[in-house]
Amino acid sequence: MVNRTVPAHRLFTGISRRHLACLIHLRHDLPHSVLGLLFGVDRSTITRAIAEIRPLLAKRGCAVPDRPGLRLRTLADVFAYARAGDIELRLDATEIQVRRPPAGRGGRRAFVSGKKKQNTMKATVIADRHGRTLGADALRPGRMHDATAARDEGIAVCFQRFPDVGALLDDGYLGLSRDHRGQAITPPRKPRPGTLPGRVQQRERDRHAHSSDRITVEHALADHKRWKQLTRWTHRRDRLPDTYRAIAGLISDRTNNA
Repeated sequence: MVNRTVPAHRLFTGISRRHLACLIHLRHDLPHSVLGLLFGVDRSTITRAIAEIRPLLAKRGCAVPDRPGLRLRTLADVFAYARAGDIELRLDATEIQVRRPPAGRGGRRAFVSGKKKQNTMKATVIADRHGRTLGADALRPGRMHDATAARDEGIAVCFQRFPDVGALLDDGYLGLSRDHRGQAITPPRKPRPGTLPGRVQQRERDRHAHSSDRITVEHALADHKRWKQLTRWTHRRDRLPDTYRAIAGLISDRTNNA
């Protein structure tokens, strides 16, 4: 039983407790009222703390492996880091189910994913060969194509500015592969009918090798989805981008500086 006679400012003071409340909410998606009981404060105090801390965590960006104190906040930062360290990037998109927009509101169809057949928002994530998260973009409506979402984030400009940086992609980014040959690397295409058996077997080996090299970004995405808020988003959609970037940054702190 919480002792309501103790002033709230004595039970809930200091940045560390405010951060802790926000971290618990991000990790386990506990209701604000439950967190209020855990910390012995009113629900509105928890709501204010989360609203203040979450954007700050989102703006931190992702940690740089073995470089404490340095952060990657933009796509250009990630490409510059990859060029400096001669790193081949891995890039992929993931979708998070969101609530359906109210009836009669414009743009409802923009969130309907053609793949998931649900209302989703899409995040593009970049990782290295060890599966460490290096960046996460602003989320887009789920109907948007993976390659279009990456272009909107400015990946074409980054490929032009950093011509010696490459990224492993899946079949959803064939348009980028055509526009940036040698940098946007997708799996080998299916051979035409009548191709010699040896060529077919070599293509399968190359495709398997590409998949094995790219699988680390899938591991990074799976690590993100272990946070309950990213399994299914039930809050306001405009708060999801900050939430995803905050979680990606926190995961990068754990994996990149482990």
